[in-house]
Amino acid sequence: MLTVDQLALLFVLLLGAVVSVPVGDRFGLPAPVLMTLLGIGLAVADFVPNVDIPPDLILPALLPPLLYAAVRRTSWRQFTANKRPIFLLAVALVFVTTAVVALVAGAIVPGLPIAAAVALGALVAPPDPVAATAVAGQLGLPRRLVSILEGEGLFNDVTAIVLYHVAIAAAVSGTFSLPNAVLDLVLSAVVAVAVGLALGWAANRLMDLLDDVTLQIGLTLLVPYASYVLAEELHGSGVLAVLTTALFLAEYATDADDVMTRLAGHTFWNVVDTLVTGVAFGLIGLELHNALRTASGRWGEMLGWAAAIVAVVVLVRLAYLLPATWLTKRLHAKRDYDEEIPTSWRETVVMWWAGMRGVASAALALAIPLKMDDGSPFPDRDEIVFIAFGVIMGTLVLQGLTLPWLVKRLGVRADTGSEKAFEKALAIRAAKAAKRRLREIEDVEELPEELSEQLLRRAFDIGARISPDLGDEERREAHEQRVRRMKRVRRIQGEMMSAARHEVLAARSEPGADPEIVDRVLRHLDVRSLR
Repeated sequence: MLTVDQLALLFVLLLGAVVSVPVGDRFGLPAPVLMTLLGIGLAVADFVPNVDIPPDLILPALLPPLLYAAVRRTSWRQFTANKRPIFLLAVALVFVTTAVVALVAGAIVPGLPIAAAVALGALVAPPDPVAATAVAGQLGLPRRLVSILEGEGLFNDVTAIVLYHVAIAAAVSGTFSLPNAVLDLVLSAVVAVAVGLALGWAANRLMDLLDDVTLQIGLTLLVPYASYVLAEELHGSGVLAVLTTALFLAEYATDADDVMTRLAGHTFWNVVDTLVTGVAFGLIGLELHNALRTASGRWGEMLGWAAAIVAVVVLVRLAYLLPATWLTKRLHAKRDYDEEIPTSWRETVVMWWAGMRGVASAALALAIPLKMDDGSPFPDRDEIVFIAFGVIMGTLVLQGLTLPWLVKRLGVRADTGSEKAFEKALAIRAAKAAKRRLREIEDVEELPEELSEQLLRRAFDIGARISPDLGDEERREAHEQRVRRMKRVRRIQGEMMSAARHEVLAARSEPGADPEIVDRVLRHLDVRSLR
């Protein structure tokens, strides 16, 4: 039951999520790391209440909106083009990391069963998609690196969570069957994809029926949760189901002429992403008190184990990335694949250091059952939870705080030249499409010559506003003159609309005024101002 103190703490985390963004931008620090540090500070404060969230609610509550928001920044084409790097990182590297961590943990932690060691390896194997994209997106990295990190982060949870469940089932039951484990993995993926596609299709059809921006955006918030829960109930992968649904909607539910829904949806999901990300990483810091309580009286021993696993996780990623990147480059050059890969050792080093653990690892660690099937305690549960939080703190805080410095030191920056070239090419295509449509209209409608020339100039302006260096010098100069004139007109129109809005808003407090009618008129003026 949520108490008043815990509710107040939640609002503190939400406030921290908002404030951490400008503070992080001011000091060049990632907002997720700042929120984790805030959570740690709150966890060690005596006056702050403990937050004991049921572990089985953490992933369903936090992951669906975070994954959906992340998928909105990518596309199906980008995923298919990068399927091989994503497979190498999100599947193969998770297996490798799980195996090596299990071997080392089994060797250094006395009496740790192999199934429990595999569970530990699986829950610390996947780099966090939220941390990676949030940190990488603020550093001006090349788009290809961000794409790979996003793809890895989005799909590695699927592999890790399935491995985790197989290992936990083997630990609590005392039995393990490789064919059954493989079958479970395949069925989990099939069910998840089927659920994701079905809900994506249904949501797309329902969007067409909901002729209201508010209702459509509200539906996009519900769909990720529905996809996750339904897939989990059918013993599929909730994470993969959310990804499938989000990719389907990103591909098929976009109406080019639905301007208001797109603008409002973009703003809404930016707000959701910021708040939920902040709360998620704040909770990671707050849950530290459980790990600290576990280590009471055994600090030296357990810190040594955690440091060893942190070293294994970090070094395995580097040892894997170097040959994997080299192999990918060779195949890329030989077969001319259309995929995004690191182009230098510097970019590979940045990819290595960006492998931070976060929300999924914390939730899986806390979700380890307390008892076995025979009623006995789960073996070394406290030790596993402490080591897991050691890995999260070691990678998230250490790597998150030093990644901006490393990127700057190595000089890894986005290729602004190619980005501007692509932007210019899109601007040309947009302008040509507008001109082509104008000619089609002129074929069926008789337009005055003056109006036709004015519309033709506006077609050029469509591209010039996107890419100002479009066209020759004379046309650019003419465009700049029109822009200056339009800015002046818009400034005056803006002041006129502002006066109108102030007058209508003042009427809201007058006797006999209907606030609903006032708000409707004000909304009409706001839409006019936006246009």
